[in-house]
Amino acid sequence: MSSYNHILVGLDLSTESQQVIDRVKFLFVDTDTKISVCHILEPLAFTYGGDIPVDLSDVQAQLKEQAVERLASYGAQLNVKSDDQHVILGHPAQEMHAMASSENIGLIVVGSHGRHGLSLIFGSTSNSVLHGASCDVLAVRITE
Repeated sequence: MSSYNHILVGLDLSTESQQVIDRVKFLFVDTDTKISVCHILEPLAFTYGGDIPVDLSDVQAQLKEQAVERLASYGAQLNVKSDDQHVILGHPAQEMHAMASSENIGLIVVGSHGRHGLSLIFGSTSNSVLHGASCDVLAVRITE
């Protein structure tokens, strides 16, 4: 039995996501804990800062469609219903914080690459999730 009623698993959909899924299975799959999974797609306009003078909406729609399919395969491993599988456009940490608040999440689970130095300061999603969360955060160490 878990002390968490509802957890949110944030996945980047890389091959390393399997390590996060495996840890969640180990800790929560045989409990009564509700599991939701999410992938946050940063809008292409954020990524390129509007520097590209073309309409990227078709590309963004294709990326979202692919993310929905990949997230579904991870969700199936955890027996997560389709209603609890979320692909959202936005900033990863902000969107996970918002979901945690609106969905009464008790724990956010994310992967952590164990970055050091400048990459830790400038680019760690798990660090951003940790420092802004209103609930517990479990950072699963990703191994090579």
